[in-house]
Amino acid sequence: MIGDIVETKQCQLKDPMDLFQSGQAVKICAPMVRYSKLAFRTLVRKYSCDLCYTPMIVAADFVRSAKARDSEFTTNKGDHPLIVQFAAKEAQVLCDAARIVCPFADGIDLNCGCPQRWAMAEGYGACLINKPELVRDMVRHVRNQIDNPRFSVSIKIRIHEDLKRTVDLCQKAEATGVSWVTVHGRSAEERHQPVHYDAIKIIKQSMSIPIVANGDIKTLKDAENVHRLTGADGIMVARGLLANPAMFAGYEETPLKCIQDWVDIALEHGTPFTCFHHHLMYMMERITSKQEKRVFNVLSSTSAVLDYLNDHYGV
Repeated sequence: MIGDIVETKQCQLKDPMDLFQSGQAVKICAPMVRYSKLAFRTLVRKYSCDLCYTPMIVAADFVRSAKARDSEFTTNKGDHPLIVQFAAKEAQVLCDAARIVCPFADGIDLNCGCPQRWAMAEGYGACLINKPELVRDMVRHVRNQIDNPRFSVSIKIRIHEDLKRTVDLCQKAEATGVSWVTVHGRSAEERHQPVHYDAIKIIKQSMSIPIVANGDIKTLKDAENVHRLTGADGIMVARGLLANPAMFAGYEETPLKCIQDWVDIALEHGTPFTCFHHHLMYMMERITSKQEKRVFNVLSSTSAVLDYLNDHYGV
């Protein structure tokens, strides 16, 4: 981590808040476990992605262990603007984590939306939407202890069945100085049900800070529709970008140039084979036949993947 990071300090970090003043919907790469790491962020930035998040990092582990810091957080001077997402349940622990990343990132995000059982059992993620005072306390602590006024502090939430509770949570966070709120338009119990974009619209109308819409956005057309439906200031995409990292640049499916770029970037970053291969499986999902998938998905080495891409696609 540190080797990559040293030169970052010299560069002028961009302010993500400036993006929200542009009048355009900000195009955002979501925090994705295992996937939204430096190499993938580098790729989507080439294709009109404005703002990237790291995968969720457990703040307590990050603060306690140098090994966790080195494995969980890698960046470089081109990796901006960058938001580091933390899972936390104690204000001081979140502050300590924020202080560590502050010289190298443009902001932190508190995860109040992860619905996974392990996260909820530990007091992280979506259970925080039921603890607005704790969320307010964590935001306030970071605001008070980070000297840089341009360092953003955001939260990512799910919605309550009773939307008044969500609006209350957001307004309390806004009053404490949160920079923006990302709303995944489902409750903690909902998985594949339709996203409640109407709820995101109501939250947007109740707030004066930027609101980012998230959930089931697969194409640029989807992003434009959600922007129109909700009035959101930004659009955050997860699976849609995995399937097509060039989505924000207007491509309907992953272009071969993007696959070539991924190969070059992943090899340059020393991306582990499993991650390198999984990204390609996602990216080629729509452009390969079932028969081709059967062959490609069981390849077990970088050289085998490179040979296959060269033979079949000239990549």
